[in-house]
Amino acid sequence: MRALFVFLIISFTSLAAADQNAMQKLNALLTDPSAQEQAYAAGHERITFCKHCHGEDGNSKRNYIPNLAEQNPIYLFNAFEKFANGERTDFVMSKLAKNLSIDDRVNIALYYGQQKVVVIPSESPNLRDKGQAKFNQVCQGCHGVNGEGKEDMPRLAGQPAEYITRTLKNFRSKDPSRAASIMLSITENMTDDEINSVASYIQELDI
Repeated sequence: MRALFVFLIISFTSLAAADQNAMQKLNALLTDPSAQEQAYAAGHERITFCKHCHGEDGNSKRNYIPNLAEQNPIYLFNAFEKFANGERTDFVMSKLAKNLSIDDRVNIALYYGQQKVVVIPSESPNLRDKGQAKFNQVCQGCHGVNGEGKEDMPRLAGQPAEYITRTLKNFRSKDPSRAASIMLSITENMTDDEINSVASYIQELDI
C-alpha cells in the first residue's frame, strides 16, 4: 500500500489536472499508515452510488459500463476532475463528480484501483487474431502492450467488449463531449469490423 502512495505522490506532482488539496491529502496519508487504511475504508463507504453501475468490486454490472477495478488511481482521480469541471460530460457522472469532495475522489480512486478485474471470455473468440493485430497497431502505444494503462491513459485489459465498442464508435462519430481526445483521429478510419474485433480482444486481455 505504501508503494502505491509513493507512486501517487510522484505522479500527482507532474499532472496539472491534480488538485493541490489532493496532493496535500496524499502527502499526509503517506506519513500515516493507519490513515492510508482509513482512506481505503472511506472509499469503500463512499461508493454507494458508484457500485450500482460499476460494482462493489469495480467490475461493471452492465456491459456498456466500464470496469474501474485495477484502473490507475491517478487516471481515476483525473477522470473525476474532468467530469466535475465539465471537460467531460455524462448524464450521471457529471452530477455525481460535482457532489463528491476532493477526499471522496481520492479515496474512491484508491479503493477501486486496489480491486481486481474479473475477465469474461469473449463471445466472439474467432475475432481474437484480427483484434490483436489492430490492438498492436493502434492501442498499445498509449495504453500499454497488455492494455494495462498508465496514469494518463485508462486500463483497457478486461473491459467489456460492448463498452469498448460503444466508446470507439462515439469517438469515431466525433462525440462533442470528447472533443479534446486524441481518440477522435485514431478511430476516424476504423471500420465496424475492426472495432468489434479489437473490442473482443480487449475483453479477454488478462494481465
